[in-house]
This record gives sequence, C-alpha cells and structure tokens, in this order.
Amino acid sequence: MIKKYFSEGSLLFITIIWGATFVIIKDALNDISPMLFTAVRFTIAALLLLPFFLKSTLASSKETIKDGLILGVIYFLGFATQTIGLQYTTATKSAFITGTFVLFTPVFQLIFEKKIPGKGNLIGIIFVIFGLILLSSKGSRVLDVFSEIGSGFNIGDFFTLICAVFFAMYLVYLDISSKKHDFKPLVLLQVSLTGVLGILSSLFVSATGLEPAKLIINSSLVFAIIYTSVLATIIASSVQTKYQKAVTPTKAGIILSFEPIFSAIFAFFILSEKISNFSALGCFLIFSGLIISEILDKRKNLQNEKAS
Repeated sequence: MIKKYFSEGSLLFITIIWGATFVIIKDALNDISPMLFTAVRFTIAALLLLPFFLKSTLASSKETIKDGLILGVIYFLGFATQTIGLQYTTATKSAFITGTFVLFTPVFQLIFEKKIPGKGNLIGIIFVIFGLILLSSKGSRVLDVFSEIGSGFNIGDFFTLICAVFFAMYLVYLDISSKKHDFKPLVLLQVSLTGVLGILSSLFVSATGLEPAKLIINSSLVFAIIYTSVLATIIASSVQTKYQKAVTPTKAGIILSFEPIFSAIFAFFILSEKISNFSALGCFLIFSGLIISEILDKRKNLQNEKAS
C-alpha cells in the first residue's frame, strides 16, 4: 500500500516539474527553433545518462531494446509535436490541450492491454474532462465557457492535440514495458533515440526550409536547456518509468492531468496570468476526479479481496 501511494506521489512530483516546462520552453523558443531545442534537450540528457545506464542497456535482451526503441519513437513524436505547437500557441493553452491525453488513455489501454477501465476511473475521467474545459475558460459567465470551445483553434493547438494522442499511447505502452524490463535501459533508449531523431529532424526541416534555423545563446536559453534536460527529462523520465508500473494507466493519466493546474500556477507567478472563477472550479473538478477514482477503486479492490 505504501509503495502504491509513493508511486502515485512520484508521478505527482514529475507533474509539477512538467507543469513549469510550458512557460520555460515558450520563452526559450524566442531564441531557438523547436526541433533544434528538442534535439539539444534530449541529446544532452542522453549523454548525461550514458555513464550510469549504458552497462545495463548493453546487457539487455532484444525484447528490452525493441520496447525501448518503440517507446523512443512515441516519446519523440509526442515532444516534437508539443514543442512545435508551443511555438504557435500560448503556454497556457498548450498545457490545457496536452492535458486532454487523459481522454485517449483508456482507448489505447483497451487496444494494447485489452483492459476495460473500471467505473471509478471512468467517473474520474468525466470529472477531469469537465475540469479541463472549465480550466481553459477565461470567461466569467456560463456562456463564455461554451463560446470559447473551438474558438481560436490554430495550427499550434492542432499539433498540441496530436501530441496528446502520442502521450496517451506512450503512457499505456510504458505500462506494458516497465513491468517486463529494467527501467534503466528503457529510459536511456527512449531518451537517446529522441535526441537522435531530434537531430535528424532538425537537419531535415532546416535543409528543406520548413523551419528556419534559429539559435541565440543567452542565460535564459541555457537555463531552459538545463531544466528540461536534467529535471524534466532525466529525473522525470526515470521516475515515471520506474514507478508508473505500480499505478494503473488511467489513474496515472488522471494524476498527470494535474499538469495544466501547475502550469497555470507557474504562469500566474512568472507571466502574471490570472485564472477565472471557472478555471478555479476546473481545478477542483480535476482534483475531485482523482479522489473519486481512488475511493471507488479502493472499494472495488476490497470487495474483490472479500469475494476471493
């Protein structure tokens, strides 16, 4: 039981770390192009991980390497589309739309694991959905909430929505892989492949003119790279890969859906952004979804134990 709550707390910790990345990366994109930032971020992270995780990775089985590479491809697609989208949308909207990955998690769980989400998880997801809708509203009237849905949806929002799909896929596949393999090879393989694909993609979009090369080195950019490479990539990926196996994918999705809340908090203090009353209500609904899911699932587990 203690391990279960510690694992859930670990996921909440990395959610706080990720919540700050939206503001930090949004600011960094003023000095560096999206694909180059992705390449630098994950290449540095891979190089820092190499001395500690290389030995266990070289001793890994073919199946471990295969799963690590598959995770790497999904990981790259998620972060690449998110970073590209962040260039064209606001940090706040990026966080909110990324949070919708919780909607897609049960779908991939059903496809990959043939698991039907429990009633508690489904109710929790419904609360999260409405919470995210309210959280993304800046209006003060009920009509403002509905009028903002779908309005001003741009190319950045589209890329961010695609990233939410990839993150949901990653979350479920990680649940499968982390239970079969040591977390160290999985972390090194996915981070390294993301760095390599980031370099190749950066060279491709620069050569084809799809994304003009941009790099202005300053203290703000250096901080963003260090923060995202060490905290948001190495520490967060290691913690998630190691401890998520003790948390169901749907519940992990609900915990990680707190990311927009923390992002809004950081945006408030760093960018002086304010949230409306409806946004505050959205925070409450998301928190309620997590609690309801936890209570109903615990009750269901107790009933199953008594029945057995």
